[in-house]
Amino acid sequence: MNPGYAGRSELPDNLSALFRPCAMMVPDYGLIAEISLMSFGFKNARHLAKKMVATFKLCSEQLSNQDHYDYGMRAVKAVITAAGNLKRENPGMDEESLLLRGLRDVNVPKFLSHDIPLFEGIINDLFPGVQKSEVN
Repeated sequence: MNPGYAGRSELPDNLSALFRPCAMMVPDYGLIAEISLMSFGFKNARHLAKKMVATFKLCSEQLSNQDHYDYGMRAVKAVITAAGNLKRENPGMDEESLLLRGLRDVNVPKFLSHDIPLFEGIINDLFPGVQKSEVN
């Protein structure tokens, strides 16, 4: 049904004749991220959502192409959940630091060793002056 994903195949012709085609569109990751961040109590959600979407966009363009790298809605949701949990544990901490830690905690374990310096460069460009903590 969804041939873009691994392990999935096209429907046979006799079954596909029973379905009508429908148009799909790419969701607005920025808006979804902004609303989700607001639900976790982030005050600067719009700015942080733009930074997170820009991070994933740059990663998809600059990092090597690996099957296990995911920059879609699943990854956005994982980062937001991680940052939200950190916000709940540390309500007074700087929001950019929380998002940065969420981005690093979720993504760094997936990256190959030669992609980590590229990711750190992207992070340094988008989050200048933000204190980085250790990756969990």
